[in-house]
Amino acid sequence: MPRDLPWWKPRGVAATSMGAYLFRRLLLVIPTLIGIVAINFAVVQFAPGGPVEQMIAELRGKGETAGRLTNAGAGESSAPSSDSSYRGARGLDPAVVADIKKMFGFDKPPLTRFLDMLRDYASFDFGRSFFRDQTVLNLIAQKMPVSVSIGLWSTLLVYLISIPLGIRKAVHDGSRFDLISSAVVLIGYAIPGFLFAILLVILFAGGSFVQWFPLRGLTSSGASDWSWPARILDYGWHMVLPTIALIAGGFASLTMLTKNCFLEEIRKQYVTTARAKGAGETRVLYGHIFRNAMLLVVAGFPAAFIGIVFSSSLLVEIVFSLDGLGLLGFESAIRRDYPVMFGTLFIFTLLGLVMQIVGDVMYTLVDPRIDFESQR
Repeated sequence: MPRDLPWWKPRGVAATSMGAYLFRRLLLVIPTLIGIVAINFAVVQFAPGGPVEQMIAELRGKGETAGRLTNAGAGESSAPSSDSSYRGARGLDPAVVADIKKMFGFDKPPLTRFLDMLRDYASFDFGRSFFRDQTVLNLIAQKMPVSVSIGLWSTLLVYLISIPLGIRKAVHDGSRFDLISSAVVLIGYAIPGFLFAILLVILFAGGSFVQWFPLRGLTSSGASDWSWPARILDYGWHMVLPTIALIAGGFASLTMLTKNCFLEEIRKQYVTTARAKGAGETRVLYGHIFRNAMLLVVAGFPAAFIGIVFSSSLLVEIVFSLDGLGLLGFESAIRRDYPVMFGTLFIFTLLGLVMQIVGDVMYTLVDPRIDFESQR
């Protein structure tokens, strides 16, 4: 059971220890970011089909099309031959290829490009997209609200459902309620989020039955001209199906974690002692067990939020046509849009590392016995 700090460790000393630990963790963020970006940069160098190759293939395709049209107009065969006059068959001029490489920044050695990228990233300058006429920061700023909206509401609802359900399952362990709810939880865990999203579209978004909810976007057309209450209701209406699709599988593991944490604490000696002193079940459950049992559950909130925002929401964004960060990163990887790829990777990694530190702080808020000096 949580207790006050011992007499020989004043709270000011504990706060200083925590501050020193957090400072060290913040310093570790820098080499971690550099390492992750370096590994992905090295992998990309060996990946075929980069932007230069795509541009060359596109120009060659246009050349072949133009050549075939020219030959067809002259009454000649449209099949390409080794002595054709169009540029697509002969290949591009080396000067054109060199200009393409310079346009994408591939005229420099890989190490020079990597060091230049790190220098720009230090000031959060991620460059411009190869295929979109926007800066990477503008693209991320446009897509971030969608992913954050989905992740925030889904994570909050997962916790609001899982914690009371897990506590009730622990209190009534082995009962009919526990067995039935466990079956429902396992079914929700077994169904992938994107498959459940497709099912929701079929049932409630005009797929085959009713159309109670919109299929795409977070707002209706023309919603910007509506009043604030109407816009809020429209936003909530659009969020219903994507949020349900994400929480269907997310609440299962958290529910079982909550139940197991409470069951473990219920069997401990301090609970027996509290009951022997005449404490009621409500006081024992929420006054003694709750803080200890909720340590892992509450401290895991930042990691759960990051997981939903940057991984679980990708397929849901695709199903519901939500233009968020997950879809942006996926499309950038397909098109080899390296500035967007590395920019989103940098932001994802930075937010993930910061959320881990936030999780450590939440540990100390839930249980003040945690000693950061032992982490040295």
